[in-house]
Amino acid sequence: MPPTSNVSTLKPHHNPHTRVAVAACFGTFLEWYDFLTFAALAVWFGPLFFPPENPTAALLASLATFGAGMVVRPLGAALFGSLGDRIGRRKVFMITILLMGGATLAVGLLPTYAQAGLWAPVLLLILRLLQGLSAGGEIGGSAVYLTEHAPVRNRGLYTSVLQLMGPLGILASTLQIAFLQQMLSPEDFMAWGWRVPFWVSLILLLISLKARMALHETPIFHALQAQAALAKTPLRDCFRDRQTLARMGILFLCVSAGGAVLFFSAQVYSGVFLKTVAGFDGAHSSLLVAIGTATLFPLTLLAGWLSDRIGRRKVVLAGLLLGALCLLPVFNGWLATSGSGSLLHAALLMMLITLPLALVTGPQTALLAELFPARTRYSAAALPHNLSAGWIGGLLPFFITLINEKAGDPLAGLWYPTLLLSLAFMVGLRYLPETRGVDLSR
Repeated sequence: MPPTSNVSTLKPHHNPHTRVAVAACFGTFLEWYDFLTFAALAVWFGPLFFPPENPTAALLASLATFGAGMVVRPLGAALFGSLGDRIGRRKVFMITILLMGGATLAVGLLPTYAQAGLWAPVLLLILRLLQGLSAGGEIGGSAVYLTEHAPVRNRGLYTSVLQLMGPLGILASTLQIAFLQQMLSPEDFMAWGWRVPFWVSLILLLISLKARMALHETPIFHALQAQAALAKTPLRDCFRDRQTLARMGILFLCVSAGGAVLFFSAQVYSGVFLKTVAGFDGAHSSLLVAIGTATLFPLTLLAGWLSDRIGRRKVVLAGLLLGALCLLPVFNGWLATSGSGSLLHAALLMMLITLPLALVTGPQTALLAELFPARTRYSAAALPHNLSAGWIGGLLPFFITLINEKAGDPLAGLWYPTLLLSLAFMVGLRYLPETRGVDLSR
């Protein structure tokens, strides 16, 4: 039996679990919507913001700009994670949501390459970097915030809801883009229609700000304040504590790396592959990604629930192994399917690659917090998680496309994520501890 927790003695009376989850998750949804709208439009951004003479070079430049936002995520994690351990989770959330919302709205107001020349990609890159800094502080920190409010017996299921915000953000942006493409001519979409999803983020930002203003600090942080036990240099303390440092390495190489590889393969690169390699039209490729996202919702909750019953470790390892085994066959299947026009077969393949993603990410939110002590938890969880998401996951579409181009083989680049998932599985099999039910106030 897992050890019991005394977190219940610190539970705030004014904040029911549901209210906390809704407020925290909506803000994270906005972060993902803003961050991934860029990814959904990466194929179109090539000719809009970069020299149009070489379409392949323009696509690579667009993917690299998307990846740049991911690369700076660890800087945001280091900065905002340290602040979160020193001044509180809630205050940091307000800063990150404003930064992300403002940068995203500004993308929708940018001039294109045809209008401003080289200033267009430069400004796009700057805004992308601001998005990355914001996401680094939000993603990881929100996991800590929600987990510290969660009921111990159902912590995996309760916190797995947060993992749906990424797919929900993709679903919202993808369906919105597909709708705009149906309603507008290709010329109108390229002229102004692509800007609409960025303008919509202003409405979402106002809603999110209102929701987050109603949030309260976590009970565990309040207890640390009352005991005068807050870390003055949380990031430095993380590196000085050998167990914390070792677990940060496990999180980076195993849990977060595996989740990032599967997420960006199944939810981001899949759309690029279906459109530019497999030959599906834009509407059909968007539909297939949306099908995968819709499938991910119940599977992620199921994985979170299962981790409360049999443990986080078993569920995560199963997802990593399944992902390593099925990634190449799924993409090869899409390539073979494109000529036959069988959307049903393509949709089934999308569902197949969604299952390992759910198995890894379902327990992931709880694991991020359960691995680390309370006083440095925000920093310890956010930095390695964003390193993996940024440097491994965010650059994944770029490296896959680059390897494909150099090898002259549309599937060659997929060996890269397959090997990463194999490494993550081996690290997890050897070192990943079971954390179900640990005392979060420790």
